[in-house]
Amino acid sequence: MFSYKERSTILNTLNHYTFDVLVIGGGITGAGIALDAASRGLSVALVDMQDFAAGTSSRSTKLIHGGLRYLKQFELGLVAEVGREREIVYENAVHVTKPEWMLLPLYKEGTLGKFTTRAALTLYDRLARVRPEERRKMLNKKQTLQKVPILKEDGLIGAGYYVEYKTDDARLTMEVIKKAIEFKAVCINYARVTSFEYKKKKVVAANVRDEISGIHITIHAHQIVNATGPWVDDVRKMDQVHNNKQVRHTKGIHLVFDQSKLPLEQAIYFDTEDGRMVFAIPRDGKTYVGTTDTFYDDDPIQPVASEEDVAYLLNAIRFIFPKLSITENDIESSWAGIRPLIFEKGKNPSEISRKDEIWSSPSGLLTIAGGKLTGYRQMAETIVDVIIKKHKFKHAQKSNTKFLPLSGAKGLNSVNFHDYVANKAKEGEQLGITYQEAKQLVEKYGTNVVDVFHFIRNGNESNLPKPLYAELLYSIYYEMAMTPCDFFIRRTGYLYFDMELVQNYKEAVIEVMSTIIGYSESEKIFYQMQLEQFIDDATR
Repeated sequence: MFSYKERSTILNTLNHYTFDVLVIGGGITGAGIALDAASRGLSVALVDMQDFAAGTSSRSTKLIHGGLRYLKQFELGLVAEVGREREIVYENAVHVTKPEWMLLPLYKEGTLGKFTTRAALTLYDRLARVRPEERRKMLNKKQTLQKVPILKEDGLIGAGYYVEYKTDDARLTMEVIKKAIEFKAVCINYARVTSFEYKKKKVVAANVRDEISGIHITIHAHQIVNATGPWVDDVRKMDQVHNNKQVRHTKGIHLVFDQSKLPLEQAIYFDTEDGRMVFAIPRDGKTYVGTTDTFYDDDPIQPVASEEDVAYLLNAIRFIFPKLSITENDIESSWAGIRPLIFEKGKNPSEISRKDEIWSSPSGLLTIAGGKLTGYRQMAETIVDVIIKKHKFKHAQKSNTKFLPLSGAKGLNSVNFHDYVANKAKEGEQLGITYQEAKQLVEKYGTNVVDVFHFIRNGNESNLPKPLYAELLYSIYYEMAMTPCDFFIRRTGYLYFDMELVQNYKEAVIEVMSTIIGYSESEKIFYQMQLEQFIDDATR
């Protein structure tokens, strides 16, 4: 039950049933909680005031990384935890996560020397239990320049070489939510919590407005969880803020370049002139660079890259790649994300811990804040353990998400995935699309590509290319995409990584969505304007 067609049924179910757990927030944290709870046999509801993953969970660096940076802050426990978790995420979602060798160039004037880097990466391998074939290597200057010829040569002494995991953060969130739905979780986007209801001073329900239809419902639950990321304090204010804890927002931006402008085949993680660390990562014919780390006090609903943010990253690029003449005109798109970190007095944005914390208010509302994309599964297991103990749910089982393939990954693993992709791509070729187009669909949707191929097989009633048309219909009927922004940003990422495609087909996509979903004329105009605003934010 995850199609636009089921919205009224879902709203009716939410309004007439008392759930064990109601999760507010459809980012990766809320999605993880919904999956852990539902897979243990609890009845679960999940709502988000925007689209799923519309906040931080579609605006990250798109890495499931092992926390190497935390070694510099001596957070060894965090390194060990996220290192192990990234392996679990990879094995349970091989179609949206893949190993990426990362080059860490070392310079005479840099913050890391060869000895300290070798020691740090060795400790990292042990703490994170890195598999043997992915353990660190040390490269000399010549080997480093063979990997990345455009690197700054002056002062270069070599590089560390280690593995991170690249992902599509929004698609990972979608696959977690769809898996939760397989376990009967009831999930809906564009459903805003407006207030809480109480019984004997304990929170027992949330009043919710459907932002699509305007319908108001009330969702009753034994436990309500606030997992709204940058909005956790807003939700707490609807209840009661009982402790000094508060979330401090920091902003990170990323810039996207065509590889003809920034020709990078090898991902790197490099020191900036002011001692920060920045990633430059190749993806689908593009290279994206980020991130910044600055305090952010404005509305987190639609953050954008400022001139200062862009200038900072451009200077970092020119510093590490002096052979290139990169300018602002070479930027194809950008995105900005807000990190909800737990405030620590006196610390700058880069120093604030990424640890997660759980707070319980006197009313019983549970709030989870902080944390990382990589650690979403462990965070979920921890808070559901708290819920089960608190409510003594006799029907609850132990968490099994360590070994639970996400939607699209059933039967797949790191060993057989490439063969699966090759075989399915040949099937796709027989439907009249190219092998490369089919391969990209299989790599994105995993075993769910069967449903995507179904829409290709059934014919195309639009001017869209076959693969794009199939993706659009799949997102509407299987992933509750309600708007063109849902499709171009969260379901596919095209607005960030293929702006030309978005510009070429935005009108046709809006027409298809309007015909299927049934937009009113005013809704159609609104969604057109909304998409144009996001395009402008990404390109200006």
